[in-house]
Amino acid sequence: MATTKLVYILLILFTFTVSPAISTAPEHCDSGLDNPCINKAKALPLKIVAIVAILTTSLIGVTSPLFSRYISFLRPDGNGFMIVKCFSSGIILGTGFMHVLPDSFEMLSSKCLSDNPWHKFPFAGFVAMMSGLVTLAIDSITTSLYTGKNSVGPVPDEEYGIDQEKAIHMVGHNHSHGHGVVLATKDDGQLLRYQVIAMVLEVGILFHSVVIGLSLGATNDSCTIKGLIIALCFHHLFEGIGLGGCILQADFTNVKKFLMAFFFTGTTPCGIFLGIALSSIYRDNSPTALITIGLLNACSAGMLIYMALVDLLATEFMGSMLQGSIKLQIKCFTAALLGCAVMSVVAVWA
Repeated sequence: MATTKLVYILLILFTFTVSPAISTAPEHCDSGLDNPCINKAKALPLKIVAIVAILTTSLIGVTSPLFSRYISFLRPDGNGFMIVKCFSSGIILGTGFMHVLPDSFEMLSSKCLSDNPWHKFPFAGFVAMMSGLVTLAIDSITTSLYTGKNSVGPVPDEEYGIDQEKAIHMVGHNHSHGHGVVLATKDDGQLLRYQVIAMVLEVGILFHSVVIGLSLGATNDSCTIKGLIIALCFHHLFEGIGLGGCILQADFTNVKKFLMAFFFTGTTPCGIFLGIALSSIYRDNSPTALITIGLLNACSAGMLIYMALVDLLATEFMGSMLQGSIKLQIKCFTAALLGCAVMSVVAVWA
C-alpha cells in the first residue's frame, strides 16, 4: 500500500509548507471579516457533525459493493451491478469536471495572486492535463510490471504432451510442472488490470479527499459548512460505491480490501481534523493556500477524469458484457449520464 502512504506524505508536506506563510493575505484581497457567517464557535460543532456524517456515509458506500454478492440484484456478474457501477463512474467523472477542476481554476486565477505568472498561464488546465498523462503512464507501466511478474509466455504443446487449453485450466488450481514454469490463466490479465485500476483510482480519490477535508476543517464559514455536509455525504457515498466496486472486481485479499476501505473512509475526516488544527492560522485567500490547494485540485481532477473515462467507463463499455447487449449499453449510458447530472446539481451547493 505504498501508494496510499504517498498521500499522507504530501499531507505532511502541505502542513509544513503552508502554515508559515498563510497567516496573512494581500491587502487588496477581501478578508471576509465582515461576513456574518464567519463564526468559529458555530463552525466547530458543524465540523464535528461533518466528520461523523462523512465517515459513516463513506463507510456505507465503500463497503456496500463488498457485500453485494449476497444480494441477487447486485451480484458482480449481474446487470444491476454494472448499471450501479456506471452510475458511480458518472459520479466520479462529474466530481472531476464539475467540482475539482472549476475550484482549481478559481483558486489559481484569484485576484489575490500576482499577475505574473498566475494570470498569464492556465496552470490549472496544464497541471490537470499533465496529471492525466502521468496517470496513464503509471497505469500502463504498473500493468506491464504486474503482468510480467505474474505470467509467462505460452508453453509448447509437445514439451509436456498436453493440450494448451487444458494446461490453462489446470493452473487455475495452482498446479505447475516439474520444469518450474507456471502458466497463467486466461483471466489473470483482466484480474491484474482490475487491481491496477482499483489502486490508481484510490490514489486519485485520496488526493481529492485530503483537499476536501483540509478546506472544510480550516474554514470558519458556518453557512458554507452546512451546505457542504449534505453535498459531501452524498458525494462520498456514491464515490465509495464506485471505488468499492473496483475493489470487489480486483479480488484482493480481505486484508487489502479492509485497508483500502479504511484509507478511503478515514482520509477526509483526518483532513478535517488537520484543517481544524490549522484554522487559527489558515486564510483561504492567502497566496500560498490558493496555490497549494489549487495545484492539488488540478492534479486530482486530471487523475479522476482519466480514471472515470478510461479505466472505468471505457473499460466496461468496450467489454464483452456491454458489447453483447445494446439495451444494457443504453441503460448503463443513462446511468452514467445521471451520475454526471447529479454531481452537476450538487455543484450548486458545493
